[in-house]
Amino acid sequence: MFIDRAVIIAYGGVGGSGSEAMRREKGVPRGGPGGGDGGAGGSVILIADAQLGTLMDLRYRHHLRAKRGLHGGSNAKTGRSGEDLIVRVPPGTILRDAESQEFLGELLKDGEHLVVAKGGRGGRGNIHFTTDTRQAPRYWEPGFEGEEIRVELELKLIADIGLVGEPNAGKSTFLSVISAAEPKIADYPFTTVSPNLGVVQISDFRSFVVADIPGIIEGAHEGKGLGHQFLKHIERTRSLALMVPVDAEDCQAEYDTLRTELSSYSKELAGRPHCVVLTKVDLLSDAEAVPSIVAPEAWGTFSISSVTRDGMTELLEGLWARAQEALAEERGGEDEWWTP
Repeated sequence: MFIDRAVIIAYGGVGGSGSEAMRREKGVPRGGPGGGDGGAGGSVILIADAQLGTLMDLRYRHHLRAKRGLHGGSNAKTGRSGEDLIVRVPPGTILRDAESQEFLGELLKDGEHLVVAKGGRGGRGNIHFTTDTRQAPRYWEPGFEGEEIRVELELKLIADIGLVGEPNAGKSTFLSVISAAEPKIADYPFTTVSPNLGVVQISDFRSFVVADIPGIIEGAHEGKGLGHQFLKHIERTRSLALMVPVDAEDCQAEYDTLRTELSSYSKELAGRPHCVVLTKVDLLSDAEAVPSIVAPEAWGTFSISSVTRDGMTELLEGLWARAQEALAEERGGEDEWWTP
């Protein structure tokens, strides 16, 4: 099961109360206040963990509470701080305030973390309340409440290449051939109902990540078909491969529809680098030519068969090179040391 959204309520730990105590020590005839401070409450911290791929662990675990701080002690001893609650989420998780929809942050890389609910401060002990006229105060300060927030978590896949196409365009078959992924494959539409990730390994120890996005149909940007639920995942891909089967009634119209849906959903997404992949060429007879598609904005056009493996090497080399270019641009050209 792929879970890409969850809502949690995070509670920072309550701070410990200060202490009311009086010193009794040799050589100090009148003693004095000695109540220590309370410990700070623990915080709720979300951390990205590359070992996770879904938000399933949080689907039924809504209330997350950090430990409270301990109360202060005598002899000016500060109470122990409460233990932080560490919650692990997959990379690509976006956090928003569930009430105001304010953007709180995003966790993109393994190990990145974000404090969503800070623990309360510990109260002061009576040692802090002495004055010239009050040498033995008998009061202390209670601990402060920790932050409480309702957080909406949304997972967007992170991949180098996103496979985009209408239902039964051959995306799942292609992914199963080039990687160890095992997406559901059948001869009816919408067999893929959740995104699938696959790691593609090619020669010279090179690899990249490909995401199979469920079928996009006309009107998807308005919520038709699987609609917004999975269009959003394409936003996390560095480049797109628009897949059009050669047995489509009108290959050009199908390509144009995909471009229109991407543009209608997001102008930024429409400007993402993309190539055109004509699939299922094994269905053509020797006398039939591969359909031509006018795609002036595409960085390349490829014809493949996932069954016979025709054209696969050229496509994979092209996808890898494009993924490296996009990655180098993100890092300011730091990855240009590699020459394919």
